[in-house]
Amino acid sequence: MNWLFLFLAFLIGISNAVQSGVNTQLRESINNPILAAMTSFFVGLVVLSIAFACFNQNPIPALSDFRQVSWTRFMGGVLGAFYVITVIFIVRDIGPANMICLVVAGQMIATMTIDHYGLQGFAVHQITLPRIAGTVLLVAGVYLILKN
Repeated sequence: MNWLFLFLAFLIGISNAVQSGVNTQLRESINNPILAAMTSFFVGLVVLSIAFACFNQNPIPALSDFRQVSWTRFMGGVLGAFYVITVIFIVRDIGPANMICLVVAGQMIATMTIDHYGLQGFAVHQITLPRIAGTVLLVAGVYLILKN
């Protein structure tokens, strides 16, 4: 396994937790949760545009290529927006640790299902007793953290 990728995944977790607080502070600063989410996505678009201009080595698809893409393949943006706006609304009330615990628990249940059935084009990874035990321990940990 590539250690750099494992480290980057760890950094994603850190940035996810920090992003929740930053977006909530933006909401409080401008007093508008939806505009805060839009601003966050706009800043992300600017950063991605710079990265694209500096590092893209792939050909740019024609507009007709985009028209042939199933609408379901664009749902990542919808799900990202759902995540950001929901976090902005809930994190102050339930706290960042509780929120991230619930996010991780939901991710584990969803990803175990996706792995087991090979959904979305992923390789099949059967649900095994050790994987079930790991998920149960993770959800038990969520319960203990939520208990405060």
